[in-house]
Amino acid sequence: MARRGNGEGSIYKRLDGRWAAVVNLGWQDGKRKRKTYYGSTRREVQEQLTVALRTHQQGLPVASDRLTVGQFLDNWLVESVKSTVRPRTYLSYAELVRVHLGPGLGRIQLAKLTPHDVQRLINRKLADGLSPRRVQYIHAVLRRALVHAERWGLVARNVAKLVNAPKVEQAEIEPFDPHEARAFIRAIQGERLEALYLLAIATGIRQAEALGLSWRDIDLDQAQVTIRATLQRIEGEFRFLEPKTARSRRTLALPEIVVEALRAHKGRQLGETLQAGQSWQGLDLVFATATGGPLSDRVVRDRFYRILEGAGLRRQRFHDLRHSCASLLISQGATSREVMEQLGHSTIVMTLNRYAHIFQEAQREMAVKMGDVLTV
Repeated sequence: MARRGNGEGSIYKRLDGRWAAVVNLGWQDGKRKRKTYYGSTRREVQEQLTVALRTHQQGLPVASDRLTVGQFLDNWLVESVKSTVRPRTYLSYAELVRVHLGPGLGRIQLAKLTPHDVQRLINRKLADGLSPRRVQYIHAVLRRALVHAERWGLVARNVAKLVNAPKVEQAEIEPFDPHEARAFIRAIQGERLEALYLLAIATGIRQAEALGLSWRDIDLDQAQVTIRATLQRIEGEFRFLEPKTARSRRTLALPEIVVEALRAHKGRQLGETLQAGQSWQGLDLVFATATGGPLSDRVVRDRFYRILEGAGLRRQRFHDLRHSCASLLISQGATSREVMEQLGHSTIVMTLNRYAHIFQEAQREMAVKMGDVLTV
């Protein structure tokens, strides 16, 4: 048999009936290096050989049978994720790897990971009581990681793509109707954070966007606010970050009722500044603690719940004020594009999917009004 050169491969059938593929990796440390792949069919080893040859020709390391899923995921987090996503997203991925993917799949050799392994993990997590949405997220992170493994030639295929994630029913949005919105506005009158809650329901800005506002972002004379940053608490530390997407960086007009509330809030904050004296932190935050420091989302959330309870309104999340804003805009005849720009959605598809039933209801109301006009 002719001697094969560096970067060439061969396939043969073993005496035990299994197939083997060998790739010649050349000389390393004075020794000739080869890599052998085994499988039950010729096609199986051919796929592995093709990936190995392409990887070797690109100057990348050929996957080792000893590389485990856990080792790969740890490397992936450091080399590919940490510098490309927001800090909170990285921490979320790292937690999923540490708590779920590592213990569930970590000891399996990466090259031998199968769709069945992934399916068993999904089934086990659902049986353990995790929500379908949480399990869907676990599957999505693994799938994203294996995209890189496939691209780097570490696996022949992305097995996570061959497994369906659990279906998640879209939670129906139940925003405030106009009557409830007015009741909420009456309930927050005189509250220290009245302007925050009013700004949220009137403009639909996210909680992190509102808590990240500086006074330089608000022009009371022009009645507008510009979203330039978000405030997030990551590993116990407050951080100012870029808005979620490019469209999240936006300038919004403010209703007069919000402008008046912000003027009153600014006057109240001036009194707190004087009272705090040298303890005032001076971060120029619109919504801050009594000493000018960043507000915790927990403090905002807990006070919000107490307001709802005191007003006899149904329990909602602070984020639902954003949905209420969208619903009220649509009821006033706003188009899907106008709602998208107001909320800072990245695509109009997101807006239409999120508020499809509200748009449909508004269309039915318009049809009734049109019928009234045409009735003779």
